[in-house]
Amino acid sequence: MNNQTLIEKVKLSARISGDAFDDDVQDMIDSAREELVQAGVSRIMAESDDDPLIIRALKIYTKANFGIDSPNAYRFQSSFNSLKRHLSMAGDYSNDELE
Repeated sequence: MNNQTLIEKVKLSARISGDAFDDDVQDMIDSAREELVQAGVSRIMAESDDDPLIIRALKIYTKANFGIDSPNAYRFQSSFNSLKRHLSMAGDYSNDELE
């Protein structure tokens, strides 16, 4: 079983080493979760540290928004937006199903 924390998983995915940017990475995670909630994903699901699709969304969002002049930022942002739409329409993730 993988015992990495969420921030470690996101940093590894974005190829960020060391602890110098942990606060920035945490801000990215928090921002991504809030965008998911605003799109209609339930807060319970958006704040999950175990759901593979939520983790994937957090990783993609960080890749799109962390750093300067990333040549793939637009592609990652498009991928995040697509996953965000999918999650907001999926019954297991939407606000309507969990209330």
